[in-house]
Amino acid sequence: MAVAFQNRRLPELVNRWLVGALALAFATASAPAGAAASHPMHPPKKRAPAGMHVPPAPPDAVTQHSVTINGKVYKYTARAGTITLRNHKQQPTARMFYVAYTLNGANPSTRPVTFLYNGGPGSSTVWLRMGAVGPVRLVSKDGGITGPPPYQLKKNPYSLLDKSDLVFIDAPGTGYGRLIGAGKPKEFYGVDQDVRAFAQFIDRYVTTYNRWNSPKFLFGESYGTTRSAALVNYMQMHDGMTFNGVVLQSSILNFALDWATNFTPVSIGGGDWAYVLYLPSEAATAWYHHAIPNRPAHLQPFLQKVQKFAMGEYLHDLALGTKLSPAAYNDVVAKLHRYTGLSSHIIRINNLRVAYYRFEQQLLLHDRKFVGRLDSRFEDYDIDGGESAPPWDPTDSAIDGVFTSTNMQYLRNDLHYKTNIPYRIVNYGKTLAHWDFKHNGMLPTNVAVDLAQAMTYNPNLKIYSANGYFDLATPYLATVYTLQHLNINPALQKNITFGFYHSGHMIYLHTAALAQYKANLARWYDMVLHRR
Repeated sequence: MAVAFQNRRLPELVNRWLVGALALAFATASAPAGAAASHPMHPPKKRAPAGMHVPPAPPDAVTQHSVTINGKVYKYTARAGTITLRNHKQQPTARMFYVAYTLNGANPSTRPVTFLYNGGPGSSTVWLRMGAVGPVRLVSKDGGITGPPPYQLKKNPYSLLDKSDLVFIDAPGTGYGRLIGAGKPKEFYGVDQDVRAFAQFIDRYVTTYNRWNSPKFLFGESYGTTRSAALVNYMQMHDGMTFNGVVLQSSILNFALDWATNFTPVSIGGGDWAYVLYLPSEAATAWYHHAIPNRPAHLQPFLQKVQKFAMGEYLHDLALGTKLSPAAYNDVVAKLHRYTGLSSHIIRINNLRVAYYRFEQQLLLHDRKFVGRLDSRFEDYDIDGGESAPPWDPTDSAIDGVFTSTNMQYLRNDLHYKTNIPYRIVNYGKTLAHWDFKHNGMLPTNVAVDLAQAMTYNPNLKIYSANGYFDLATPYLATVYTLQHLNINPALQKNITFGFYHSGHMIYLHTAALAQYKANLARWYDMVLHRR
């Protein structure tokens, strides 16, 4: 779900930890207290390797269902289960939980298969599975708080099952997955470690279910796009597995463009890119909430004007630093007020550089409200007069309850998956605090290089970039800028398709946007698979 790498905002992450972590204690055999080395006929008993006792996995649950898409009924099999990962000694290290939906009667060697996952890092994939393109979809209030239970779950007419089998994967330590046996957190909780885990999962899945010859797609949201860019390159180069396409929804690929905003409190000494690239998303937010003077009737022409200002005059003037003239400074203040709705006072005391979390807090402060990060259409009431950063994300408070409750009922009652292990919607406490953001030993994380390599190594690889205008977690202009600066051959640049939607980070929270998103994806899948 969220890109949750803001170290200075850990209280927000604690609020998002919806399901309590369960620590597994494994019993080990101990040597007898009286054993002595001087008695060769009675050597001490060997201790079992610490943590090597592995509890049995719950059995996979296999059920039959149907869904109607574009007037056609699709009968499918749902499999909820786990796949065990192993180290180089073939010792079990983790179990990863997944739910796979496969079309009945299809040839598994030619039917496309898409592997989907959310991000975090430290999030399960309940959001994509229950809210986006799976065969069922929960009912939530669009742009507002859904409220308390009971909740509704319906068959999803916007599912991608008509185009591809779907395998929703929960990251290690999330969902019903756990580290087991010889597995240690440092072996999973990091950029490169995470890629190796997902690569092994996919390799084991396609081997077990005879999918090596299937057309293959990756579909990641948020930090899941970071994973996808590195994963597609890793699997093509190391595992010999060629992919047809990658869907990047709400992307974060080059963290250097976001580093000053998310990892340090101020951009002292430079690092102004985040302020430039966030500006159109902030302008879209202000437009949505009618918070700008002389609000234009249509969003896209307004954003084109803001983008031109951001990448031109604003970028240039920020680069001048203290050399910026007073007249030019005042001109920038006036335009930022016109585009964001923030007061000139706020813009000046932040020296033309208003971090997104301050924008969230200040935009509707006159009504004692603040707006969401994941989806700035959502808003909530302020409780401290705007003296601190928003205490939580209004998007979370609006949707967490319905996703949590509906997911649990669906897994147990509809898919009949039975286990006493708690389902971890998120596991930020175990992952984020210890996440190794180094990629190939370097910081900030930059997997744009991996994507460029993957597209060049496999010139038939197609990319679909999906972006929400009201996303203050992964602003769309940063994604466009990154994907237009991959330094790949111009012929390969044509393999990238963009989609923009009147929604936020989780595009599917707005039903009209999801309908448009599915239609665009359907055409894109047909294009990638050369269907007419």
